[in-house]
Amino acid sequence: MPGLDTLLLWPVFAIAFTAFAVGGIANSINIIDGYNGLAGGYSVIVLAALAWVASQVGDPVVTTASLAMLGALLGFLVFNYPSGRIFMGDGGAYLLGFWLGELSVLLVVRNPDVSPWFPIVLLAYPVVETLFSIYRRKLLKGRSAGRADAMHLHQLIYRRLARVAVASSNPIAKLHRNNIVVLYICAGAALFMISALLVWNSTSWLVVLGIAFWVAYLWLYFRLARWRAPAWLIISPKKHVIREL
Repeated sequence: MPGLDTLLLWPVFAIAFTAFAVGGIANSINIIDGYNGLAGGYSVIVLAALAWVASQVGDPVVTTASLAMLGALLGFLVFNYPSGRIFMGDGGAYLLGFWLGELSVLLVVRNPDVSPWFPIVLLAYPVVETLFSIYRRKLLKGRSAGRADAMHLHQLIYRRLARVAVASSNPIAKLHRNNIVVLYICAGAALFMISALLVWNSTSWLVVLGIAFWVAYLWLYFRLARWRAPAWLIISPKKHVIREL
């Protein structure tokens, strides 16, 4: 990034910016932790990508740290998804976000061959969600950026795409719809992450992927916000599912 690269050569700015970035990632993971398995499932994919690239460049520290948290998350998801027995909570989400932020910094600093845009693409969803939420609340609605609302992308997906048993008030039906959100988010994000794995050392291609994610996010968000959800993305109610519930 022209300009930012120069500023990062100044130690005071570099330390302050790193603290800001890692804190931002921690908060962004907490923001997307809205439905069962979402923060954990998304982070599993990110950690797997970090571990793979770290192994490619011969970095045992980042590889081991990534796989350690990945294993812990898989244990959590096996126990928790789809039944929703326990919650990660703010403490779990902040720890996970801190872990992802620090591993991203370590991977780039310890391995100059890895483009700084690689972890940016991996964490594009929570970062874009956070930045767009600030923009939406502060500039579009004139409210405090910290004031909660129900207009996150995962909330729109829950209400306007995951329509299994949408007319049912049965708690089991609501849980089923809750669990579907993570499939939408992780499937879409995985497309960009897999592409990033193919060009992890190419800044130009990773910038293209980052821009493409922004475009895809905004397209889907505004379609859902205007009740114009793409028909091919909607999971329609199934009679036999509703009957069983």
